[in-house]
Amino acid sequence: MKALALFSKDWNSELRTRYAINALAMFILVTISVILFSIGTEKISGYLTGGLLWVVIFFSAMSGLSRAFVSEEERGTTLTLQLIAAPATIYSGKLLFNLLLVFLMNIFITTLYSLLFESFVIENFTLFVISFFFGNIGIAVSSTIIAAIISKASSKGTLYPVLSFPILLPLILTLLELTKFSIDGDTISDAFVEIAVLVCYDVIMLTASYLLFDFIWKD
Repeated sequence: MKALALFSKDWNSELRTRYAINALAMFILVTISVILFSIGTEKISGYLTGGLLWVVIFFSAMSGLSRAFVSEEERGTTLTLQLIAAPATIYSGKLLFNLLLVFLMNIFITTLYSLLFESFVIENFTLFVISFFFGNIGIAVSSTIIAAIISKASSKGTLYPVLSFPILLPLILTLLELTKFSIDGDTISDAFVEIAVLVCYDVIMLTASYLLFDFIWKD
C-alpha cells in the first residue's frame, strides 16, 4: 500500500509540474523530426527504421527517467521517505512510476513512428509486442536503480547517461535483434533465445536492484 501511495504522490506531482512529460514529448518530437529531415526523400530499409526506433527510445529514456530520486533530493524529502517507508517499498513505488512513464512514452513513440515511416512494417506483431513489453520493463528497472545511484551526485545530468549506456546496451542490442525478427516475420520459436535473454535480463536487473537499493538509499 505504501508503494502505491508513493506512486500516486509522484504521479500527481508529475501531472502538476509535467516536467518529465514535457521533456519527453519535446525530445521525442525533435528527435523524430531531425530523423525525418535527415532522411528526406531517401528510401531506408525496415531494419534501419527498427534500429532508429530503439535509438529514439533509449535517448528519450535518458532525458526523462533520471528524476525518479533526483526530485526527492531537490525537494529535501529524502530523509522523510527514509523514516516512513522501507527501502524496498520506496524502490517499488518509484519503479511503478517509471514503468507507467516508460510504457506511455514508448507506445507514443512507436505509434508516431509507424505513422511517419512507411518502411517500418512489422510482420510478426505478437513477437514485437512480447519484445516491446519485456524491453520496457528492462528499461524502467535499470533506469530506476541508476537514478537512485546518481541522485546524490553533483553532476547528475552527465553521470546518468554514462552509467546507463553500459547497463542498457545488452538490452538494446537484444531488442534490435528481436525487432529484426519481427520485421522479417520470424516465429516466436525462432527468436526463443533472444526472448530468453530479454527475460533473464529483466529478472537479473530486478533482483540486483532490490538487493542493492538498501545500501544505495541509506548511503
